[in-house]
Amino acid sequence: MKGAVWLLAVGQTLTYAAIYYSFAALLPELELAYGWSKAQLAAGPTLAFLVTAALTPLTGRLVDQGWGGRLLVGLPVLGAGALAALASVSQHATWLAVWAVIGVAQAGCLYETCFAFLTRHLKDDARAAITRVTLVAGLASTLAFPLGAALGGYFGGRGALLAFAVLMLLGAVPANLAGVRWLSHSVGAGMRGADTAPGAMAAALRRPAFWGIAAIFGLIWLNHSVVMTYALTLFADRGATGGMAVIAAATVGPAQVLGRLALMMNEARIGNARATLFALAAVAAASGMLALAGMAPWLIFGFALMQGAGAGLLSILRPVLLAEKLGRNGFGAVSGAVAVAPILATAAGPSVGAQLLATGGPPLVYGSCLAMALAALIVGRVLVRPRSG
Repeated sequence: MKGAVWLLAVGQTLTYAAIYYSFAALLPELELAYGWSKAQLAAGPTLAFLVTAALTPLTGRLVDQGWGGRLLVGLPVLGAGALAALASVSQHATWLAVWAVIGVAQAGCLYETCFAFLTRHLKDDARAAITRVTLVAGLASTLAFPLGAALGGYFGGRGALLAFAVLMLLGAVPANLAGVRWLSHSVGAGMRGADTAPGAMAAALRRPAFWGIAAIFGLIWLNHSVVMTYALTLFADRGATGGMAVIAAATVGPAQVLGRLALMMNEARIGNARATLFALAAVAAASGMLALAGMAPWLIFGFALMQGAGAGLLSILRPVLLAEKLGRNGFGAVSGAVAVAPILATAAGPSVGAQLLATGGPPLVYGSCLAMALAALIVGRVLVRPRSG
């Protein structure tokens, strides 16, 4: 069964590299290839996030009805086709339309669907499986950026998009297919409809824990999106040199993996409540370190380590907290509904950060991000109290 989880981990890594990170990895080449501004190009991924946010509750319900494996196999095919279509786009309206299709694919083939599928099949063993998936998939950006640089330099922006589509079709799809089949055969394939319960979604919406979890992850992912979008600008404001800033920014991804690895190695000793509070405190500490880095620029490395570890752990803990606090009935639909908050926060981060910078400069960004993290920590402390929710 662990083999099936590692296969899904490979599938998630290649999927994220292809449809999530390829845009950022290829942005300079895409500007040259299409002749549009950064804002025009970025409108595509922003639209994709909005479509994903709208559809994730629906794909969650489909997981509850036993369609999770089909989503993990079929929608990467759709995503690969859309990436290939982008390579031939000439009109901006078509660019946006194809990105909307990518948003549909993202709604059913990224972490949210994978984690709901694992939670549905593995029950109490899901946290360990989710940790293993994120341990590998956390390196998707590490794969995507150098690969994008190589492909973009050799094939240009359009050709590189086509190459990423091939990577997804010939890499992610077979890995997901093999992992889904293996896991389904191991735990029993006759699960269609087993996790659906009339009124489960309505009951969850009446629980304070639902709104608490949505608030925590909306705040943290808004914090993360703002600071990571403008990391180089903020590091420079703190006195870091260009090379130092790039190295610090590159540290965030490996720090996510290290945080997840630490949790995996201590999963029997660290409960969900303790891990959640540690992760939230780490993000708050990261924002504090970034604010103080003006006095000691090397603190940006402390920021990178704490931000990466905290965000990396929280991506694992969201489905675990949902199952623990709200139960597993209708888990896919409930998880999809909660996911709307962090997805929208991720989409809004660049715009919110730009507005903060225009209004009060970097100091307003530091203060706002610290306030977001502290608010999430307070909500988390209330949430994990015994019999909360």
